[in-house]
Amino acid sequence: MKRIGQQFAIFPLIFLLLFVPTEALADTNEYPTLKKVKRAEEAGFTKEGLAKVDELIETDIENGFPGASLTIIKDGKIVKDSRYGYRQVYDGLEELKNPKKVKKDTLYDLASNTKMYATNFALQHLVSEGEIRLTDKVSDYIPEFKDEANAAIKGKDTILIQDLLQHQAGFPASIEFHNPDIAGAFYSQDRECTIKLLPKVPLQYEPGTDHLYSDIDYMLLGAIVERVTGERLDTYVEETFYEPLRLKHTMFNPLENGVKAKDVAATERMGNTRDGYFSFPNIRTETIIGEVHDEKSYYAMDGISGHAGLFSTTNDMAVLLQVMLNGGGYGKWRFFNEDVIEKFTAASPTNETYGLGWRRNGDEGTMDWMFGSLASDIAYGHTGWTGTVTIIDPEYDLGIVLLTNKKHTPVLDPEQNSNLFAGDEYATGDYGPVVQAIYEAMK
Repeated sequence: MKRIGQQFAIFPLIFLLLFVPTEALADTNEYPTLKKVKRAEEAGFTKEGLAKVDELIETDIENGFPGASLTIIKDGKIVKDSRYGYRQVYDGLEELKNPKKVKKDTLYDLASNTKMYATNFALQHLVSEGEIRLTDKVSDYIPEFKDEANAAIKGKDTILIQDLLQHQAGFPASIEFHNPDIAGAFYSQDRECTIKLLPKVPLQYEPGTDHLYSDIDYMLLGAIVERVTGERLDTYVEETFYEPLRLKHTMFNPLENGVKAKDVAATERMGNTRDGYFSFPNIRTETIIGEVHDEKSYYAMDGISGHAGLFSTTNDMAVLLQVMLNGGGYGKWRFFNEDVIEKFTAASPTNETYGLGWRRNGDEGTMDWMFGSLASDIAYGHTGWTGTVTIIDPEYDLGIVLLTNKKHTPVLDPEQNSNLFAGDEYATGDYGPVVQAIYEAMK
């Protein structure tokens, strides 16, 4: 009888829906989706201004920068969708006679943009659904997260989810789990073992007293997502976001998911050796294509981690940016509450360049290297070590996705700085000049 009662109860609802105008349904149940424009002027850009953006990147390509893809969205419209240069220039240290061009659907290793478009998206959804609270303690989800008896700095029992998100939990920037000579007792090249070691990573400073950008924070957050959802991070974000949005080119471990190497931009020339300078057990020595470059993610986390491992294209990324600009939805799908987005993108009380995971344009020009000088005070986004940047500026209803493979270039001086590649020295690799030119192209 209960089931019959439920059936009769829905009749009034069906009756009402039959007489609700289509426009009302669209207004209340659907979010804007991206549309292409024929002319940039339709979305408030000048043709001449965008030509200068092209010229800037193309000049870098002519002078040795490898490759890039750029998508700009404004007011729900795709204003620019361009590709430049080459997805592969080197095979090992040898330069190819015929470099392989970037294509429309070339995938890039997003590096730390994974933090936003996998881990942050997952957390924003879980907070919206009431599954996680920002003020919950990390130990509520990881009971083994506690101070070791001999720890020099204590305070893990005070660390909240939001402390990890704001990079003020007290952790070091990194632990090189994959390298036994550096990691010591934290050496691991096994995902399950690494996840067990994460709660034991010692604090480097007293929680809440500083901001130190840390991969450990996001490795822990990824582990929390997995504990709450009961699914591995890649499976959860695929089912929750990428599949409903029909993002067929956004994934972890692309080569294991049907993508061919020819469809992915190459990163480091000789594996993780920095042109032959480094060595550790199982190190890759061939040109990296279609595998996450980040060592912790690849060797210690099977390519699936909260801090790095996601691959995507500019077109797919544009949709994810539009979700944020829409206040949490796209088409018929709602993923986050708007007030949750506001919390995640609000400035930290102690450093306005940090939101909850998101980096913000603030502090009187200190973020010009990423945002340029014309972005609004409420602009936010993130960068990725391999050469990726995303900018979301709600004041202008603007989104920018610039994906490059700037690390697919020689290491300048591995002994002095093993992380400085030739690609880092170009305007395109600096991000800010390209972003600045895009803002200048707006009417």
